[in-house]
Amino acid sequence: MFNRKRSGGLTFIAQGSKLTGESEFSAEALVSGELYGYIQSTSSITIEQDGLIDGVLNCQELRVSGTFRGKLNCNKLNITSTGVVDGEVTCQSMEIFEGGQFIGMRIRDDIAFLPASSKDKQEAAKPVQIEEAQLSAN
Repeated sequence: MFNRKRSGGLTFIAQGSKLTGESEFSAEALVSGELYGYIQSTSSITIEQDGLIDGVLNCQELRVSGTFRGKLNCNKLNITSTGVVDGEVTCQSMEIFEGGQFIGMRIRDDIAFLPASSKDKQEAAKPVQIEEAQLSAN
């Protein structure tokens, strides 16, 4: 289930449990129940097949076998064959296994647009002039 040795404890939200509000995890978390609200984690989170997270989630890594709905910011997203992710995702890498579902929009953090030069800014600020010949053609 977990590939790395755990450095701390493990947070487990059991099936049938429903938590709402603001949550913060410093160790790995395993969600088999339902978690709603704003969730912050400095480690990885796994949503089991019957588990649900609905809200805003910031974590290092998210593995989804259940359902995630909302806004996600993570380094790595893994959607298994039974997983569903529905929402806005910001991540560096994403892996979706056959059968897994991603519904929404992905934004990659590492895309940095070049800053506009002062010449580009001046060109953009100039008003557009339309020739009379163009107007009469329409």
